[in-house]
Amino acid sequence: MRYRIGQDPELIPTQPVGEDGLTIFTAVFGLLAGTGFMIAGIKGRQRWLLFWGSGLVIASLAYLGSLFM
Repeated sequence: MRYRIGQDPELIPTQPVGEDGLTIFTAVFGLLAGTGFMIAGIKGRQRWLLFWGSGLVIASLAYLGSLFM
């Protein structure tokens, strides 16, 4: 990352990841999309879609569960 001349990188305010709610939105969206992929995988008899959809649901639930613990 480049800094301007005379700018101290220690004084630049930083925002931690997940502070603005974007990661929570992404986890909820992943939960909904994963559920849709699982349903499409079951109806279309596509095991890869069922596998990736269920993995997305598990990862989203794990993240959301860690937030509420």
